Amino acid sequence: MKSITYPSTNVVGAALFAAAIALPASQTAFAEAVPESSIVSFKYLNYQDSQPGQERVGVNAYSIMGMVPIAGKWSISTTYTNDSVSGASPDAHSTVVSGASKMTENRQAVDLSVTRYLPKGSVTLGSSYSTEHDYVSKSYSAQESITTEDKNTTFTFGGSYTTDTINPTIDKASFYDRKTYSGMIGVTQVLTKEDIVQVNLGYASGKGDYNDHYKLFDLRPDKRESKTFMTRWNHHFDRRDGTARLSYRYYTDSFGINAHTFGMEYVQPLPHEWTVTPLFRFYSQTAATFYLPTSDPLATLPSYYSLDQRLSAFGATSIGVKVEKKIGKEWLVDARFESYEQRPEWSISGGGDKGLLPFYARSIQVGLTRHF
Repeated sequence: MKSITYPSTNVVGAALFAAAIALPASQTAFAEAVPESSIVSFKYLNYQDSQPGQERVGVNAYSIMGMVPIAGKWSISTTYTNDSVSGASPDAHSTVVSGASKMTENRQAVDLSVTRYLPKGSVTLGSSYSTEHDYVSKSYSAQESITTEDKNTTFTFGGSYTTDTINPTIDKASFYDRKTYSGMIGVTQVLTKEDIVQVNLGYASGKGDYNDHYKLFDLRPDKRESKTFMTRWNHHFDRRDGTARLSYRYYTDSFGINAHTFGMEYVQPLPHEWTVTPLFRFYSQTAATFYLPTSDPLATLPSYYSLDQRLSAFGATSIGVKVEKKIGKEWLVDARFESYEQRPEWSISGGGDKGLLPFYARSIQVGLTRHF
């Protein structure tokens, strides 16, 4: 189970996260059978977000992944990611930008995982390291999967431990730490020759610094617990040779955020080794209990408070398309475009902050994969 970490300058928000998870990772190591060939993959991502009247944050990122099977029972995977972030992030809500919020950041990350394949499952151990000039994250993980005799049901168990250290540039004498423990259990069930269903439950508990030291009026609790429920359903259409992928995720945490994510994709193979995948995603969340709307006076502050737009209630849509082309038996080329829009009034629970500006983003990703 790979741990997801967020840099202290995480001004990109949900749109970049959606794009970033499409970069190659060590997920290939979690297959139930030993890979038949080695893989090297390169991905490049360009991201830009904006609000009315201003461009905000731009990102250029590339990722290189390699996976090698060993002795018919093992595989080793590693990924290196480098991203450059530049632009301006509001100090408060979506309208206040100061010189301190204008930044250029470079992040480097590497992860390594080793998988042992068993007659009825697999065991994977992993580690990851991420660094910026003001942020360091380390993570260790383990995951086991067990498949039944008829190979129709797979149970998955995993856990991770992550440590984060923050050293804000505005206060180089101070260091802040955060530790997070997380775990998940899941089951994947083959229902018919056309249908597969998966259900996962997750829990995470963190303690330490959750403040954004680059924003005005930001003091958050030093503990955060979260729970997630996710289900996926894949249905294959024999006549068209296409596959529909539907997903739903529910998230709730001790900050008071409750979030729903609905996803739809349709994978359609085409003649001459082409594949096209249109996709749609809808996301909605409630506000954190300590979020201060634009209409609230700041004369008297509660115990915890934040003017961070990302903690407000909002809804968001993502629309995109991915195109792949297989070249011979060894090469695969892919490209993906995604457009993201976020508005406070789209929160399905209501309560959006009407004083916030709409948020827009677009991402373009291209990739090249080689099998050996």
